Amino acid sequence: MLNNDTHLFMISSEQDDQPSLCIGQRLDAALAALLPDISRTQLRNLIEGEHVTLNGHTVTKPRHKIHGGDRLRITIPPAASNHIAGEPLPLTIVYEDDHLIVINKPTGLVVHPGAGNHSGTLVNALIHHCQGSLSGIGGVERPGIVHRLDKDTSGLMVVAKTNHAHQHLTKQFASRTIGRKYMALVWGLPKPLFGTIDGSIARSRFNRQKMTITETHGKEARTEYRVQEIYDEVASLVACTLHSGRTHQIRVHMASIGHGLVGDTTYGRLPRFPTAQLRARINAHLAAHNHQHLHAYELHFIHPETNKEISFEANTPYLFDKFKKEIKIT
Repeated sequence: MLNNDTHLFMISSEQDDQPSLCIGQRLDAALAALLPDISRTQLRNLIEGEHVTLNGHTVTKPRHKIHGGDRLRITIPPAASNHIAGEPLPLTIVYEDDHLIVINKPTGLVVHPGAGNHSGTLVNALIHHCQGSLSGIGGVERPGIVHRLDKDTSGLMVVAKTNHAHQHLTKQFASRTIGRKYMALVWGLPKPLFGTIDGSIARSRFNRQKMTITETHGKEARTEYRVQEIYDEVASLVACTLHSGRTHQIRVHMASIGHGLVGDTTYGRLPRFPTAQLRARINAHLAAHNHQHLHAYELHFIHPETNKEISFEANTPYLFDKFKKEIKIT
């Protein structure tokens, strides 16, 4: 290790040397073994972003195989990017210090730039607000981003300002010691009123934009749910606690028990309603708010510097009450 942002490894050919375990592995797997505090996804981003050299030559393919005698160098870049501009977008800041920032993300805000979203993202807002003081582990397109919320999911997110904070928080996510709770508005009334959903989640083989529950492959996932309010059994407000962090986890799990999220056209299926008047009111609400009704309302974790647990809450958005009022549920 040269400094906080550059790491140098020599892969030994000796079988009794620890790095020899990397021989024959893919580059991303080898780096994951050597740098356990940085996630595999973040390492792939760094490799593809030309921040890794092998024997003095830049390598951009995560699948490249490692051999004895190889010299690996990985440099974590500063967060500032020449091609991502800071933008003075409004941010709801719940907490901020020199190490991290917690924000309450609104519905409709994309977290980081990507295809079709090169500006107007949370990252653009953070670059402007933090003036370059963000972790570079996520690569130049995802500075400070430790975890993410879907564009149409609102709620609490923690963002790392330093590489140390990023590594510390990533480790907490990997060990599942970070607590996250969500409020979801779902169709119908789940029975029983509380329970646990276990189901491994993988990307669908038929639609790469969707996730699915599978018994043969995928990553294990667990969601606890508890009904908080019942809207005449038309819909229910449900608190969900994540014990894993899979893509679309709550949306997939709730749909798997027959109670998809209100407004979720990807996984949720619109149920039949008893009257034409109720159906018309619900259709009008969905036309005005055509996204899943999901909000990350609670977040707690160990602060990377103080080693003390801190917790935050964000009130359920008015949209949930608006649904109740617009469809005239008493």
